Amino acid sequence: MFARFMKDESGATAIEYGLIAALVSVAVISGATVLGTTINAKLGAIATTIG
Repeated sequence: MFARFMKDESGATAIEYGLIAALVSVAVISGATVLGTTINAKLGAIATTIG
């Protein structure tokens, strides 16, 4: 029974896809944060120039 359990790889693919999805999520969130910070700084500079 234990040997059959060790040979079963049906859940490995799901775990790999879950890890890939988590890494993609982290990349998207960090990219959006950097982009948001940059846009906020640009808009702040524009507001200071106009004001």
